[in-house]
Amino acid sequence: MTDRVLFITGASSGIGAATARLAAEAGFRVALAARRREKLEDLAAELGEDRALAVGCDVTDAADARRAVAAATERFGGLDAVFANAGTGGGPGGFSGADPESWKKLLLVNVLGVAHTLQAALPAIRERRGHVVLTGSVAGRRTIAGSMYGASKWAVTAIGYNLREELRGSGVRVTLIEPGMVDTPFFDEAKPDALKPEDVARSVVFALQQPPHVDLHELTVLPTPPVEG
Repeated sequence: MTDRVLFITGASSGIGAATARLAAEAGFRVALAARRREKLEDLAAELGEDRALAVGCDVTDAADARRAVAAATERFGGLDAVFANAGTGGGPGGFSGADPESWKKLLLVNVLGVAHTLQAALPAIRERRGHVVLTGSVAGRRTIAGSMYGASKWAVTAIGYNLREELRGSGVRVTLIEPGMVDTPFFDEAKPDALKPEDVARSVVFALQQPPHVDLHELTVLPTPPVEG
């Protein structure tokens, strides 16, 4: 696993940053992509500039995604894995009363941003018969009243399934990581009963560390229910 290259979107905080730390510990070199460049540079400095690269990137812009991937491949010589993780949360109101503008941002980041990331990274991933990991959600498997966020994660589930068929026979593996509620900057208040970003990151690195003949299609990660009594 030493020196394999992992490109991570949404790497400035939460699941992305936690995955970068664990992956670096496991021997990966990491390309860190997100809009918040200052936080990325701090994380890259923490991990060591010989093993980490900070790349400012807005995944809603296809050209920006291509530029970020090009910077990573130029620095590290190629890509072995991409973790399409960038995402944003939904707002209140449901389909009856939510601000339609909030839907645009949500779908641009959570759906189109994933597609942009994949299209930018797939040529390099195909070349090394690498690995694609997507941050889905339990919200993409269950019905949540009035949730456009849930709809966006159903779309990510579909992207994972459809991409797997597109890549069948190429040697490239596709893994959907589907966590329950995670205590991340999505929420204004701490969620003590939720998963921690590190819990999800361990699942990502576990999937990436499987030998080439093992293809983990999906990993659902939930917090253990509280002990009763």
